[in-house]
Amino acid sequence: MELNTIVEHFASTLFQVQGVYRYKIPAGSKGIQRTASYPGFIFPLSGCAEYQFNDTPYFIKPGVVIHGSANTAMRKRVIGDEDWEFVSVLYETYGESPHMRLKNTHFSLTVGQSPQLYDMLHHLYAASNRPGGLAVFQTETLFRRVLEETFLCVRNQTRYGAQELFESVSEYIHSHYMDGLTVNSLARQNEVNENRLFYVFQKYAGMGPADYLRTYRLNRARELLVTTSIPIGTIGEQTGYPDALYFSRIFKRHFGVPPSKFREE
Repeated sequence: MELNTIVEHFASTLFQVQGVYRYKIPAGSKGIQRTASYPGFIFPLSGCAEYQFNDTPYFIKPGVVIHGSANTAMRKRVIGDEDWEFVSVLYETYGESPHMRLKNTHFSLTVGQSPQLYDMLHHLYAASNRPGGLAVFQTETLFRRVLEETFLCVRNQTRYGAQELFESVSEYIHSHYMDGLTVNSLARQNEVNENRLFYVFQKYAGMGPADYLRTYRLNRARELLVTTSIPIGTIGEQTGYPDALYFSRIFKRHFGVPPSKFREE
C-alpha cells in the first residue's frame, strides 16, 4: 500500500486510542487467534516473528511495523532463538472514507532503525498506564507523534534513504574493497535485503552492487599495474582476489587482456 494513501487517510479520519500493550513472547511460540475488534499497529522492540492475517504473511522485526485488521484470523510464530517483544496500539476510527476501512486493512511499513521512535513508544506505553484525564490526552497526543515519526521514517527509507544508502555502501566498498566483501554481507551490515541494495545501485550506478564491487576492484588493480612494479599476484591479493589464476581470468574478461599483457602495453 502506498505511503501517501495511508497518510492522507489518517489525516482525514478521526481516531481514538483504545489500548496500548507491551508483550514479550518466548522463542519458539506459535498459535492461531482472532484479532481484537479494533485495528492496530504492532511496533517490534526485539526478536523476529511471522504474522499471517487471512493467510497473508508478514515477517516482522525491529525496523518493520505492521498494521493489523480487526476481527481477523491471525497466525503467529516467533522465529529464531530470541524472545519476541513488541508494543501493540489498538484504536477506533470514526467517519472513515468508504474507499478505505482501516479495520479491514493490513499492511507493513519499513521504518528502519529510529531511536526516536522507540523512545516515543516507551513514553506512549507509560502514559497509557497512568490514571486521569491528562494521561488520556497525553496518550492520544503521543500516538499521533508515533504515527508521524513512523510515516517520516518510511518516507526516508523509500524516498530519501536510497541515495544515502548508496553513498554509504559505495564509500564502504572504496575503503574495504580488498576485504572479502559480498552482496549479502553488505546488505546485512546495512540492515536491508539484497533486492533493496540492487535497486539503489541500479538507480545511482547503473549496475548491481556485485558488478560495482568487481569494477572498482579491477580499476584499482589496473591503476596499480600501471603506476607500480608490485608483482601481479600481490596486486590481486591487495584488490580482493587472492587466487592469482582467478584474478588473471576476471581481469582479462573485463579489460580484454590478462594483467601481464596489460602491464607490458
